Amino acid sequence: MPKLCELAKLVRAKNAGPFTLTFDIVFADAATYTQVKQSGVINRELFARLYRVPVDDVVFFEHDRALAFKASIPRPAASGDLDDSDVFGGQQHGPLVDLEIPIATSVRS
Repeated sequence: MPKLCELAKLVRAKNAGPFTLTFDIVFADAATYTQVKQSGVINRELFARLYRVPVDDVVFFEHDRALAFKASIPRPAASGDLDDSDVFGGQQHGPLVDLEIPIATSVRS
């Protein structure tokens, strides 16, 4: 099974203010995006499970025109707080990169 990092053009995390992290997963072509979307793997429940937050705290969008998924979750610690290990939120996409996506291998980018 291909990994998300092999299929997506961009997988990133960043701050969306001091109390929120946002994740962007963007694809280079509609065929790959559509197959990943149809797999159902990337959803609110995935983000809730990976980042240990209640599913009701996950804001999740599928943006067909942008060939992208976007999710936002509360930060575990406010940006810059003494308990914060990633002030800019830029290292939080790690659990998504190796996510296996059950799609046809002929779609790989």
